[in-house]
Amino acid sequence: MGVPAKNEEQRFTYGDYLNWSDDERWELIDGVAYNMTPAPSVQHQRITGELFRQLANYLQGKPCEVFIAPFDVRLPRREEKDEDIDTVVQPDILVICDPGKLDEKGCRGGPDLVVEVVSPSTVQKDLKIKLGLYERVGVKEYWIFHPSDETVMVFTLGQNGRYGRPEILTKEDRLKTSLFDELAIDLNLIFSPKGDSSTPDA
Repeated sequence: MGVPAKNEEQRFTYGDYLNWSDDERWELIDGVAYNMTPAPSVQHQRITGELFRQLANYLQGKPCEVFIAPFDVRLPRREEKDEDIDTVVQPDILVICDPGKLDEKGCRGGPDLVVEVVSPSTVQKDLKIKLGLYERVGVKEYWIFHPSDETVMVFTLGQNGRYGRPEILTKEDRLKTSLFDELAIDLNLIFSPKGDSSTPDA
């Protein structure tokens, strides 16, 4: 996701978003439009693909579902109609345990788990704007993968409705989550899905 590509002084809604060209991907955060082109790098795709595989394998036959971008997540402030919602995001990966939040458009309401894989152009937004957004809508866990230094920041929502200090993990660790007792993500496979972390991105 790059910098905002439409006028930051102008505010948009999901109704506007639905009329934009399918040639480009966008997100709306508090009415500000962010362009998500160009497409993710090879390294980004490898990380999201391997993480999705591990999550999907674990969740098979369980109530929760895992989805991978592009997948619209509408985040209303109250009970406004879909077309009036001013925040629509496309997390790299998300897990939803409440089937009532799913419809033919994607998801309405905060997922249980959100994963973002950052790049130099997105790290500030993912660590600041999206961190506050996901906290506000009650996302229970927010994982931020940093491909450049092969680390993961795990934010967990506390009983006070706020994220505390993140747990920071490396590729030598296994990522365990409070959401699923038996799940342990093999981070070595995430960061070296082909068994060779030196594989070039392109």
